[in-house]
Amino acid sequence: MSADGRRRQSRFGAGAYELTDETPVYVISVAAQLSGLHPQTLRQYDRLGLVSPDRTAGRGRRYSARDIELLRTVQQLSQDEGINLAGIKRIIELENQVAALQQRVAEMAAALEGAAVAMQQREAQVHASYRRDLVPYQDVQQTSALVVWRPKRPTD
Repeated sequence: MSADGRRRQSRFGAGAYELTDETPVYVISVAAQLSGLHPQTLRQYDRLGLVSPDRTAGRGRRYSARDIELLRTVQQLSQDEGINLAGIKRIIELENQVAALQQRVAEMAAALEGAAVAMQQREAQVHASYRRDLVPYQDVQQTSALVVWRPKRPTD
């Protein structure tokens, strides 16, 4: 491997800064171009709380790929579906709430499964700890015999 290749690997390899859909990388002009909207529209959406991009230290907006997709969704709901901006904001809030609840359900299901496994392991430990030498074990055979018990009567 060349020195240049090693440098590239160390800068972008494991533990380096990774780009995800949540990484804020686009300035407002690029975000506007990618979403097909005017930069002033993006500023208004930010003021209304529809799409809130991250901010740099100098207060400049930085949009992520997820923000761009959300801008496109807002535009589609507004133009194609005729939903006003207040309705769109409520839809976005509800979708975020549903996503958060689905994540919480998944976490709780994982916790429940972990607790069930722990309970089964503990139950197995308890059963393994029984002292079988104290109680003689006999294999009981099924019979159809009937036993009648009659208490002794006190003699007068």
